[in-house]
Amino acid sequence: MPPFTVPIYSDIYPLDQFYAMRGEPVPVIGHIVDTDVPEPYRALLVHCNDMTSTLENYYHEKLHVHVLARRSVENEYFRESALTLDESGRRVEFGAIKINLDLFPPEARHEILRERQPLGRILPAFGLEFSSRPKAFLRMVSDSFIDRALDLAEPQFLYGRRNTLLDAWERPLAEIVELLPP
Repeated sequence: MPPFTVPIYSDIYPLDQFYAMRGEPVPVIGHIVDTDVPEPYRALLVHCNDMTSTLENYYHEKLHVHVLARRSVENEYFRESALTLDESGRRVEFGAIKINLDLFPPEARHEILRERQPLGRILPAFGLEFSSRPKAFLRMVSDSFIDRALDLAEPQFLYGRRNTLLDAWERPLAEIVELLPP
């Protein structure tokens, strides 16, 4: 029997998949080391916590999901979205996520597919243990698609990260690209 292998993804997966689906080139995204991430982005990105709780604590508001695109392949659910503050309506994150639905109990899967709450709120709500493992820190200039998604008037420098959420058995619950606006 062949040994178990872990898939190797690009540092912008699954965001690159959505660009390919639209037939558009992916914006140029550069890597930076964690110590080169400027504040306040460093405090928001360079940690092993989920982004939902980090952004809700920073802005003192709850977040909801604004879905821009979605697709499913067997038990994998892909979503490109903006996280939006409930009260002010400000969009505070753009990203793409691949969620391995078969690792969630049915009630949590149902909540994920309702597309209202961020995954970082669903996991603790259902008592699911998880850890966050950032794999890369990113810097880029937004393109017109991301400008619209984040309600930006013109291209801006964005900082972000490529992250994996793992369950208690180190299985990947989700692969995520998370980009923050100025």
